[in-house]
Amino acid sequence: MSGETKLELKTLTIRIPMRLARRGGRKLILTPDGAAPAPQRQLPDDTMVKALVRAHRWRRRIESGGAATINEVAEQEGVTGPYVYRLLRLTCLAPDIVAAILDGRQPKGAALADLSREVPLNWSEQQAQWSSATAHT
Repeated sequence: MSGETKLELKTLTIRIPMRLARRGGRKLILTPDGAAPAPQRQLPDDTMVKALVRAHRWRRRIESGGAATINEVAEQEGVTGPYVYRLLRLTCLAPDIVAAILDGRQPKGAALADLSREVPLNWSEQQAQWSSATAHT
């Protein structure tokens, strides 16, 4: 069969400049400077959501008598007492702030560390802090 043609494979390489970054426990592809990424709906920060869930679960455990102290909760969970104390503060967040976190409307760059620091107990003061954080993003 002298009429057969030889199959040639050619390789095409395409290079796309990009960076990978982690945000809220997710990996994101960042476009090069100057290129506008497609607008995306911001997703809830899994780390913040999990922390809220843990904090409320721990608070219920203390209130129901399942644990007598913060240190007992820490021992049951295998974490430190100060960590439990920091997360328990999240149970005092204003309902609209909690809803914003669960809906993915937290300020860009907001982190769990920001929420677990000294947060005022007064919801109006919390909302003022939240608004100023939102305005800076």
